[in-house]
Amino acid sequence: MKTRTLLRLVAGAALALSTFALPAQADTLDEIKKAGKIRVAIDTAIPPFGMTDDKMQPTGSDVDLARLLAKDLGVELEIVTTTGPTRIPMLQTNKADIVVSTLSITPDRAKVVDFTIPYADHPSVVGALKSLPIKEMSDLDGKKVAVVRGTTQDADLTKQAKGAQLVRYEDDATMALAVASGQVDILATARSLLPAISKKNPARTVEPKITMQTNYLAIGMRKDEPKLLAWVNDWVKTNLKNGKLGAIYKQYHGFDIPTDELLSKASG
Repeated sequence: MKTRTLLRLVAGAALALSTFALPAQADTLDEIKKAGKIRVAIDTAIPPFGMTDDKMQPTGSDVDLARLLAKDLGVELEIVTTTGPTRIPMLQTNKADIVVSTLSITPDRAKVVDFTIPYADHPSVVGALKSLPIKEMSDLDGKKVAVVRGTTQDADLTKQAKGAQLVRYEDDATMALAVASGQVDILATARSLLPAISKKNPARTVEPKITMQTNYLAIGMRKDEPKLLAWVNDWVKTNLKNGKLGAIYKQYHGFDIPTDELLSKASG
């Protein structure tokens, strides 16, 4: 009995010593600085957030944000091209250090990744020609409203605008063409897409009329990265206050971000 007890004590002591001897896990921020680069997952097929220019180089508001972040961190930027469905998996498989790709803060996503404070809002709106007097959902009664099938806008209109005649399209490009060609005068989409839609036919410029809901965009990273999260949070706050993030958003989207509202979420 004494021998068994002694063996257990020895084994326990060895385990404790081996655990104590294990090196502390490096935070991703340390690894980024050591590597001299930060890998940022960005979808370059969702203008104006991410896209390619006439020289096939990445550009857009999320791209410029990532470039500014890398510069301030003092490292090179490596853009890891992603899509909507692969953004979070790229973090989980360590193919990217952070995600800057129209990543809205949601409760389900917050279970698997950590979010910084939001750097921009992302409203879902009903847009229409400037000449149309639309202020509330009841103003859509009897009118054709374009929407992409299966989107949150489709679901919201189905519930909130029962008197509207919904015209469903399979993608944003087809819907934009319908607006530009005069097939429909009203649409429901992300506010960020309105400038690009208007450019297709400036004579039929559309503007936001009703805000249906507002999501908030943030930078995503793997959980349990306290140093990286703290650094990026401070960076977002600083660049909201100095107006640099607002200037990037305004350049590409044509709208101002609600800086005070976003900063209030940081303190809240």
